[in-house]
Amino acid sequence: MQQYLDLIRTVLEKGTEKTDRTGTGTISYFGYQMRFDLSEGFPLVTTKKVHLKSIIYELLWFIKGDTNIKYLVDHNVSIWNDWPYKSFKESNEFNGESMDEFKELIKNDNEFAKKWGNLGPVYGKQWRNFNGVDQLMGIIEEIKNNPDSRRLIVSSWNPKEVPFMALPPCHSLYQFYVADGKLSLQLYQRSGDIFLGIPFNIASYSLLLMMVAKVTGLKPGVFVHTIGDAHIYKNHLDQVKTQLEREPYPLPEMLIKKDTTNIEDFEYEDFELINYKCHSKIKGEVAV
Repeated sequence: MQQYLDLIRTVLEKGTEKTDRTGTGTISYFGYQMRFDLSEGFPLVTTKKVHLKSIIYELLWFIKGDTNIKYLVDHNVSIWNDWPYKSFKESNEFNGESMDEFKELIKNDNEFAKKWGNLGPVYGKQWRNFNGVDQLMGIIEEIKNNPDSRRLIVSSWNPKEVPFMALPPCHSLYQFYVADGKLSLQLYQRSGDIFLGIPFNIASYSLLLMMVAKVTGLKPGVFVHTIGDAHIYKNHLDQVKTQLEREPYPLPEMLIKKDTTNIEDFEYEDFELINYKCHSKIKGEVAV
């Protein structure tokens, strides 16, 4: 996927060294945009293996309005575990439990999960209950009834509730656009971890676009990805340079097998990725 490799090159060549909240340090570039025409294939990075299962379950979790990691952990998705585990480790209740032990407690102890698996009012809460407004369902109805609207916006950035979130929204606002029977989506992402986060975000919002297109009777158009602070953590420099040495493969195809007008009807088994050829997995530590 050339757009992703071009992003890496731009940040490495034009970026600035900056400190950050985690203390890891970054190479940062401000204001970058990529475009993906979904008629050309599903934009899943091919220069490393991307864990699509995590992307799909996380997106379904957002759509449910859920903010507790139990749903994810029950499906063996670990991408949000670091933040609640860090909070647990810093508490008086921590007795040396490993991450694996923490996950087992989340799975098997509902009271523990309720207390330590909650991330606060993150994405799902804002999509489905932004100060009492179900943004996602409202926007889907607006697309069906008023497709030329310029107000087809969902915001995850709620200043009133940001202080109570385990992690303030990185992908903070998205807007739909209808033209010629096609639905497009633009995401504004205030902060983008290029090695770990951005491949997930590209695939997740492309899939969201496809799902909303499905339930509104439109064809998927273009996903536009606008990033504010696009950065490479310094402990990921070798990983991104390895990707630049790899030749990207043709994009796979994503099939949505269920026909429905209700976005809440989708389940993991309704999605099928076809012809995903990719290079081997590259490991990297998340900066918490």
